Amino acid sequence: MIRCHLSRLMGERKMRISDVIRETGLKRNTVTLMYNETAQKLDMEALEKLCELFDCELHDLLERVPATAAVQPH
Repeated sequence: MIRCHLSRLMGERKMRISDVIRETGLKRNTVTLMYNETAQKLDMEALEKLCELFDCELHDLLERVPATAAVQPH
């Protein structure tokens, strides 16, 4: 599972979705889906703009979280 930390980064800087849209030029839908962690795919340009805005690396924005191990049958 991939976690998106956009909401955390925005919260740390007291930014709203409209602030991110204004600063990056990204579409509201793109930012909202990432903020709510409901995006199914991400655009490389969007990731680049967000990393520039927050002065961060990609691993600060996205994180791979291993799926919970399934229970093994006996």
